[in-house]
Amino acid sequence: MDKPPAYRPRDARLASFRSLLGAVLLVVITASSFNVTLNWHRDGSVKVPVNAAQIVQRCQSLNTLPGPPRDFHQRTQSDRYAAGTPPTLLRNATIWTGLVSGHEVIVGDILLDQGLIKEFGTVKQSVLDSYKDLVVVDAGGAWVTPGIVDLHSHLGVDSAPSLRGSSDTNSRKGLVLPWLRSLDGLNTHDDAYRLSISGGITTANVLPGSADAIGGQAFTIKLRPTAERSSSSMVIEPPHELNGTQVDPSLPPRWRQMKHACGENPSRVYSGTRMDTIWAFREGYNTARKFKESQDAYCTKALDGQWKDLGEFPENLQWEALVDVLRGRVKVHNHCYEATDLDGIVRLTNEFKFSIAAFHHAHETYLVPDLLKKAFGKTPAIALFATNARYKREAYRGSEFAPRILAENGLRVVMKSDHPVLNSRHLLNEAQQAHYYGLPHNLALASVTTTPATVLGYDHRIGFIKPGYDADVVLWDSHPLSLGATPKQVFIDGIPQLENPYTVNKPSTFQRVPKTPDFAKEAEDALKYDGLPPLELKNATSDVVVFTNVHSVYLRQGARIREIFSMTKAGTAGVAVVVNGKISCIGALSTCPSARNTDIQKIDLEGGSISPALVSFGSPLGLNHINGEASTNDGNVHDPLKSDPPSILGKGSVIQAVDGLQFSTRDALLAYRSGVTVGVTAPSSSGFLNGLGTAFSTGLSHRLVNGAVLAEITAMHITIDSSSPSVGTHIAVLRSLLNGEGERELGIQFKNIMQGRLPLVIQVQSADIMASLITLKKEAEEKHGAKIQMTFSGANEAHLLAKEIGEAGIGVVLNPSRPFPHTWKSRRILPGPPLTEDSSISALIAHNITIGIGVEEQWSSRNLRFDIAWAALEANGSISTADAIALASVNLEHLLGVRAPNTDLVAVKQGTLLDFEGKVVGIISPRRATVEWIV
Repeated sequence: MDKPPAYRPRDARLASFRSLLGAVLLVVITASSFNVTLNWHRDGSVKVPVNAAQIVQRCQSLNTLPGPPRDFHQRTQSDRYAAGTPPTLLRNATIWTGLVSGHEVIVGDILLDQGLIKEFGTVKQSVLDSYKDLVVVDAGGAWVTPGIVDLHSHLGVDSAPSLRGSSDTNSRKGLVLPWLRSLDGLNTHDDAYRLSISGGITTANVLPGSADAIGGQAFTIKLRPTAERSSSSMVIEPPHELNGTQVDPSLPPRWRQMKHACGENPSRVYSGTRMDTIWAFREGYNTARKFKESQDAYCTKALDGQWKDLGEFPENLQWEALVDVLRGRVKVHNHCYEATDLDGIVRLTNEFKFSIAAFHHAHETYLVPDLLKKAFGKTPAIALFATNARYKREAYRGSEFAPRILAENGLRVVMKSDHPVLNSRHLLNEAQQAHYYGLPHNLALASVTTTPATVLGYDHRIGFIKPGYDADVVLWDSHPLSLGATPKQVFIDGIPQLENPYTVNKPSTFQRVPKTPDFAKEAEDALKYDGLPPLELKNATSDVVVFTNVHSVYLRQGARIREIFSMTKAGTAGVAVVVNGKISCIGALSTCPSARNTDIQKIDLEGGSISPALVSFGSPLGLNHINGEASTNDGNVHDPLKSDPPSILGKGSVIQAVDGLQFSTRDALLAYRSGVTVGVTAPSSSGFLNGLGTAFSTGLSHRLVNGAVLAEITAMHITIDSSSPSVGTHIAVLRSLLNGEGERELGIQFKNIMQGRLPLVIQVQSADIMASLITLKKEAEEKHGAKIQMTFSGANEAHLLAKEIGEAGIGVVLNPSRPFPHTWKSRRILPGPPLTEDSSISALIAHNITIGIGVEEQWSSRNLRFDIAWAALEANGSISTADAIALASVNLEHLLGVRAPNTDLVAVKQGTLLDFEGKVVGIISPRRATVEWIV
């Protein structure tokens, strides 16, 4: 028998009746407002939930799309305004607004106040007079843009320096994890925030990694530190319910972001296939669809007033975000490379009726633009690297012409960093490169400002310079698309982020949009050959080749580079006559009469230049075709400090890189076409002893071709940068080897090192380890009475010991040339302008150290010409054009033991090897008696 109801006093019963009556009236009113039918019982009563109004409200707004409130642009103060921030006037600026499809440029002022852009253009004096504490910054005509927006970053979840527990990018808990959130792993102490801000980055979309098909929810943050110092306070427009707050039902929801991935990454991590991944997607979306359908059915009843047995709203915390994807309330960012994967995701979107905001990485999208337009809803944007490709199979057909081709097909292009894969401090350089290879200037600037802001759904507040928008603006030292463009100041929410920024003097030509070369044929070939166009050059048809309209010529003179001819000094354009690959005459036409012959091959450089070719070092160029594909690579040598070598080798064996050389790799050929004609490489190793390096031609087909190998052996390469075994163990082993205790071949080569016949190149980043090596070098030289040629490679922290390194006679190859604190041992970097007056290069040059510049990954060898130019710019005049060329030619040869010099020359049309306007059109090779054309 059921227990009888408890007796309640009359007052309590009256209160209960009033409460029920109030609920009924509320429902009646709500029903009237929303045209909801109430289900009355025959006895005149109605049984409705106490929270009926809330149910009705929730159901009515269930499919409301995110966006700003209608009165958003009437706000007078930003929700991110920091009290006490003074109003600021940027006066006399050249303003790229992002409006009119990126074509609008206005010369005028910008007024920042209350965290907002208040006015721009002509600001009335009466407005300015109303401010008593106005900070005025004279831009002096400099360019101002909206803050840079990084659509694809792992800032804060893949932190610098990399430490155990500092990476919260990927989960290994399953293929489909829409409930995870990058915010829950966002580290506020990442050293990269300050660096990225110094590159103009104001906003970053922090994504989970790509190990999972659905890796979780991304959060978009402003990079400036907040007074609260919390991760949550960095989030721009956090979802209303993020912290369990009560949501004003009149407000639309806010956009959320989610990471998807297809192809090799989830397949590799979970030992599955593409079929497994797509099934995981379908199963996850089917689960979400069922929840959505049950919610829709529930709301159909609720809005019809069918309250009987309605129960609770059907939801599941794990799946609610994926349900919102199906409702169009989440921006999906899909890591996806190849056409086969893109096709699978396009089919998935149409099966489950959801949209993709952007395909990321997306190296083959330019090959299938029509496929992308078949995706459900709005055509996805494409987020790309500029030249970073071929590092795994999926990226093998990547093309530098992808941005221009996609734009020509009407697709939105975004350039992104995938930080820390690329240091997001230099994200703007991705847009600069995209422009160099043909993306129109308005779209190139938009690709890191307005377009990513729009893709994220925040184009109502960031990405444009417009009244009422967030006061996120960057004042640049040159046109943003010019090489090495650096912020003079960065404002986030109206707050200046750079304290006492350092600027360098740039040539006046850097204040305009660079004139880009003509790459139309190359872009056509990228499509014609399905992403793998032939890269080999063609030999000249004549033994005599004349270059006309030459602006400058630089040649080797011993261990230096000298300017031999200058149109500026000569007062007229020059000519260069080449006979069988050797220059026979340089100067004005009158001084080279053979240039008048009509039966010889001529090429007009249109104000271009001729200079020594470059040397690439620091990557496995020439040993690997595709870094991520073991079957295409030479492989790693064994570490003698961790295990014994194979018995057939025996102790004391030394591996030679020349034995593993692979020619005609695409990265090598692209480097060759970019003026890098020699690669110096060492055997790949994850341990102490790499082996003997070699120097080879990047443009030849195999080892037996004449001139393919410049030097079979260049230097001994070792690495002292790990803690397993200890650094002390590494130093002790090196001491023993320098004392002559090595066996067999190893002993012989270290004897050569001690006698100064073979350079010793040490990969090292830490200044503490360098200090020990300097001491060890001094000990060994005093003991044996001979000088050791030692080179530090990597050397992020070398500036801390610049004086001591110079006194010890040690050379330095900086790699990367623009430092980043990847590890604890490389964290004390000298970042250079605008954060520090000196760069690592200028600090080392001040102590007469021979310096070279290296590359970390083989794909970036093609960009070496721009790396040395950037280094010269940051040195603020202390490095000439000739000295910059030396950084990646004669200096490297000396530091790495290349005794047979690279005598190749590079012909550049419409500019020099060091700028964004020049295009390499030919290679002049005296050692092979040839001139080759890029056709």
